[in-house]
Amino acid sequence: MPKMKTNRAAAKRFRKTASGKFKCGHAFKSHILTKKSTKRKRGLRAPNHVRAEDAGRVQRMLPYL
Repeated sequence: MPKMKTNRAAAKRFRKTASGKFKCGHAFKSHILTKKSTKRKRGLRAPNHVRAEDAGRVQRMLPYL
């Protein structure tokens, strides 16, 4: 059977942690930052984790992670 293909868009957005969860970035932090408070922007820098309900879908896109 041939190797499965990794979804390259997903590979650039998600990383697997040592505990097996997926890390990802936050939305809403790329532009229109002037109206967002400093506290809010600082919070968006912190790592975000994929919810358990969505982790299965991410796992299917990244078969070798």
